[in-house]
Amino acid sequence: MTPPPLFPIRTECPPGACNCGRDALLQNPSGDLRVLRLTREEEKRLLQRLENLSSLAELRRLETLMAQQLGITLSIESSPNGVRSLRGILILVHEQPGLCRKTRQAIPAAIKQSLERHPEIAFDLVDVGGLFEGL
Repeated sequence: MTPPPLFPIRTECPPGACNCGRDALLQNPSGDLRVLRLTREEEKRLLQRLENLSSLAELRRLETLMAQQLGITLSIESSPNGVRSLRGILILVHEQPGLCRKTRQAIPAAIKQSLERHPEIAFDLVDVGGLFEGL
């Protein structure tokens, strides 16, 4: 059995409510425990920051910080069928052991709320790699 981490970790989900694999991650001596640092309070702070984005640069910065500090990876891309509304922007949080199902759903929802408030971020996302990038 591995010793408990030296930092506060997320409390376990109610039985049957989630399939995050938290217990298996804690048992694995080579497991990446960074995601368990995302306690419920920290998750609320993260979601609030994601809901209040003001630019694409800030989104990219938070995306990088989430990957470095928590091991959470996002994929944000436009739909292959084209973008006519925010539904055409696909935001995916990759599954990983220890990451709660509700958190995987809440992160894209928070980003989409920010995109609704600041449509210029959505326009910049669609322009990445496009004809008008950098203009």
